Amino acid sequence: MFFNLLKSKPTLQELIPNGFIDIHSHILPGIDDGAKNIKESDNLISGMKKLGFSKIIGTPHTYQGLFDNTNESIKASFNLLKKNLKEEIEIDYASEYMIDGSLLKRIEDRSLLTIKDNYVLVEMSFISAPNDLYEIIFNLRLNNYIPIIAHPERYIFFFDDFKQYFQLKKMGCKFQINMLSVAGYYGDIVLKMADKLLKNDLINFVGSDIHSQKHIEYFNKKIQISEIEKFEKAVNTNKIFK
Repeated sequence: MFFNLLKSKPTLQELIPNGFIDIHSHILPGIDDGAKNIKESDNLISGMKKLGFSKIIGTPHTYQGLFDNTNESIKASFNLLKKNLKEEIEIDYASEYMIDGSLLKRIEDRSLLTIKDNYVLVEMSFISAPNDLYEIIFNLRLNNYIPIIAHPERYIFFFDDFKQYFQLKKMGCKFQINMLSVAGYYGDIVLKMADKLLKNDLINFVGSDIHSQKHIEYFNKKIQISEIEKFEKAVNTNKIFK
């Protein structure tokens, strides 16, 4: 019975709808911890197209002191990729911004690269929440940005303080779950938090967060969450970024 229950669950690939738009990936070459060069970018994009992706938005990290990307460096990497792209597939670019003090200046300058319109992808350190988290979120909202918080299911420091998720939502944040999380790629604790966030209707969008071929291969794994319908709903909501 237990085996049949597991067997009945779909793979990640089976849940990718026609026209799927990925809002979080690391396909741009030589700019962060994703694709190192054009060849790797091509291989990743080819694999993503075979999975059923129809549009991929490259979102390299912008993280002061580690990945000191600028709008110019990101655009240059994107243009290089587009010029050499072998696959016929739509690509675009934005960034995944670390929530830290350096983000405040970018907000002030209104220079953030957005996923679409005023939606901006942001992330936190996996070690601890920023001291000025709510100040930065407030400033994003004050400047009419809509923060999409990447992979909230991976912020272990919130697991024993679940109300923080509701507070962030109350402030106008959207949540983007990593697709690999629901198949157990990041471990059981993240898997359980992904299910809990879905159960509480806190997830708005999904993203592949693909960095490597290993991530693409994991799309053949069966999903392990119980909130399958709510996950599918989030997958389909990505169509607003068309």
